[in-house]
Amino acid sequence: MKKVFIGLLLLFFGMASVVAQQQVVEISFDYTRLSGRASNQFAVWVENAQGQYVKTLYATRWTARGGWRRRPTSIPIWVSRAGLSELTRVQVDAISGATPRSGALVFAWDGTDRRGVAVPPGDYVIFLEGTLRWENQVLYSAPIRLGQGPSTPEVTVVYIGDAGDDRAMIRNVRVIVR
Repeated sequence: MKKVFIGLLLLFFGMASVVAQQQVVEISFDYTRLSGRASNQFAVWVENAQGQYVKTLYATRWTARGGWRRRPTSIPIWVSRAGLSELTRVQVDAISGATPRSGALVFAWDGTDRRGVAVPPGDYVIFLEGTLRWENQVLYSAPIRLGQGPSTPEVTVVYIGDAGDDRAMIRNVRVIVR
């Protein structure tokens, strides 16, 4: 009985250690819904350092459910990297949602892949892609390292096309590794 108790105690502390090591990554930004057509589409996802897709945290439902076929300029990088054409309706519904209202948005990554399996410590990249209007895009990225403790990585931004005033759709992007 004593051996069983010690075994359970070791198992408990081992599990507590794994839970303590798991990190959460938060991506937050200010979102302003634009008026008019061909806008307000965005996706947040994770890739490993080798550029392999890991998991989508969120994508706007219109694009995810087939809008990308009608308008190929709607978050095209995410559509390609997520392999959207290969996903089932159930898989798409699990990662997509209605276009949100204007305000501060926060999405969190729990360090798991698309199957819910914990990824190993190492280097990853958080992406946020937005279709500002028609072919005008924005792509934010932030390299992160899991397993190295808390950090606030630098976020870079690239605009594609003439975004003009539509740049206000996504602003103040921050990534925090907790």
